[in-house]
Amino acid sequence: MSGSAGGVPQAGGPIISGPETDALRDRFARVAMRSAPSPQAVLAHGEGARVWDVDGAEYLDFLAGIAVNALGHAHPALVEALSAQAHRLVHVSNYFTTPQAVSFAERLIRLTGMGETARVYPANSGAEAIEAALKLARRTGRPRILAFEQGFHGRTMGALALTGKPALRAPFEPMVPGVEHLPTELEALAAALGPDVAAVILEPIKGEAGVVPLPPGFLAEARRLTRAHGALLIVDEIQTGAGRTGDWFAFQHELSDPDDLPDAVVVAKGIGGGVPVGALVTRGAASELFTLGQHGSTFGGNPLATGVADAVLAEIERAGLVDAARALGEKLRSGILALDAPLVTEVRGRGLLLGVGLAAPVAPAVVAAALERGLIINAANDESIRLAPPLIIDADDVDRFLTLFAAALAAVGSTLDRTESA
Repeated sequence: MSGSAGGVPQAGGPIISGPETDALRDRFARVAMRSAPSPQAVLAHGEGARVWDVDGAEYLDFLAGIAVNALGHAHPALVEALSAQAHRLVHVSNYFTTPQAVSFAERLIRLTGMGETARVYPANSGAEAIEAALKLARRTGRPRILAFEQGFHGRTMGALALTGKPALRAPFEPMVPGVEHLPTELEALAAALGPDVAAVILEPIKGEAGVVPLPPGFLAEARRLTRAHGALLIVDEIQTGAGRTGDWFAFQHELSDPDDLPDAVVVAKGIGGGVPVGALVTRGAASELFTLGQHGSTFGGNPLATGVADAVLAEIERAGLVDAARALGEKLRSGILALDAPLVTEVRGRGLLLGVGLAAPVAPAVVAAALERGLIINAANDESIRLAPPLIIDADDVDRFLTLFAAALAAVGSTLDRTESA
């Protein structure tokens, strides 16, 4: 999942009110593009897994900027890296490089396990990294690219063409040609593949679809099929990467053999901990497709972003947050199910990227009820709640979440019961 995303727009107008909040919301409405929804709250500062709004109200943040703030808010490792690098060097053109850019690329290659043939293209966001992957696929000389229904890869024109949501594409058609969207079925993938397919792009977990993992074995078979047909396998790890699912990258849950790794991996969001950064990591023949001058970016690979991203990834390693995501994710999953809430039908996902399926299309109402009680979560769609807390949460944060979430579910459930009985 990449680019600008956030699930369904919040229904019912502003949720949080207060003197400073209302004044800033009015100012926002006068200057923001009409594509931006009215902000649910106006946040002023944060620390760890908590944020405060401009009127002083406190919230437990279990969204982390949509899987971005891996280290939470104001983490010392991020603050120190940002401050130190700003004092040294913020930007150079791509006629030069810096120690920070090189170290960042080296760390990404090591953590993805992409090996000696790996190469890294640094970008400024997930959508930009997806655009690089799309251009890479074009360099094969083959005209077709296969993506999947309900997938989300971003809102820039190339990334939008790959996104399997017709309602998002329709206002901006015609799209970049050559992209086909398949149901997430191996039979459909096998039937669509052929000698004219350049690449298959997929998300290990479809975050914008409600945190829906690929079926077991799907990724491994997609790898086998793409190799058999000479097509690239491009894995979009923008939302799932940086340790969030309990491995450094979600593809590693299923593709562990060095010979079975993807041809390209797209990363962003959590790798920067809140600083805009993304990257395309390639291996093998895919690393040879771009030639000198065929792609580039003014800001991509700047020392400020890459220096901070390298520090964020180093802290995730040092603090053991990948293993913690696995353990706390299980605690979170089991805790939600143990609530025995009538509205909850299932919990999907891995690690600290979870989707809570609801028995009725009331996810926006649950988000509103949670926010009123001091909890930030997200409605990926009308029947799914998305949870993506910072990786630095602890057991006490999970317990606090469960208390607040249970109260929000109960409030919405009570309203629903009254409506149905009326």
